[in-house]
Amino acid sequence: MSQSLMRAIDLLGELAAKPATLDELASKAAVHKTTVMRLLHAMEEKRFVVRDEDQRFMLGSKLFELSSLALEQRDIRKVAHPHLAELNGRTGHTVHLAAFEGNEVVYIDKFESHHPVRMYSRIGLTASLHSAAVSKVLLSDMPRSRQEKIAAGLDYVKVTENTLTSPEALLAELEQVKEQGWAHDNAEHEAFVHCIAAPIRDASGAVVAAASCSVPVVMLSYEGLLELLPDLKASTEAISNDLGWISHERNSA
Repeated sequence: MSQSLMRAIDLLGELAAKPATLDELASKAAVHKTTVMRLLHAMEEKRFVVRDEDQRFMLGSKLFELSSLALEQRDIRKVAHPHLAELNGRTGHTVHLAAFEGNEVVYIDKFESHHPVRMYSRIGLTASLHSAAVSKVLLSDMPRSRQEKIAAGLDYVKVTENTLTSPEALLAELEQVKEQGWAHDNAEHEAFVHCIAAPIRDASGAVVAAASCSVPVVMLSYEGLLELLPDLKASTEAISNDLGWISHERNSA
């Protein structure tokens, strides 16, 4: 790689930390001020950097354009796969990845349980909108008006004693999911299975997918299921970070 390119990249790294004047940048560079000025002018011409009214340089719109395109090219399933495979390896339980496709929540990846009892779910199947934990996570990030429209149009078949049976009950649970940052299916869709799910966010912070751990009730109590939550959330946050999301905690660190 040419020295000029390396120096330009170093300058962009400095500006990523904070805006700076030519003199400030030159004081940290290993080359003459005129070289720094020449590199800055070249990047300014291509919109990689811009100057404010105080003649401080900062990152320009071209960088944001390229970073946006780069993130759009990242397939969620491909990005999530190694993290969810690791989660599956650590817990030994079934792990699902789900996302909206049209008006339905669809399982787009699955990692089988390491135990003899397994889920019959498979990639391509749809998840119940009012009882699946992944669906609750995805719905919780929607505007209230859209939540209300979807909730009003569902068929609330009572499968187990824990199944939600009204739009009001679903909407109340979605508020709780949004506040706590995760959802459960407490044996609501099937009496013999319960699961927890957490959100996966893109660079804008929008929830674009959800991942879950599903366990037969006979293998793990509800309290035991909740003990998997830190592992699950660590995995979904790592996926979100790879998609460009920066949490408030990381941003303030």
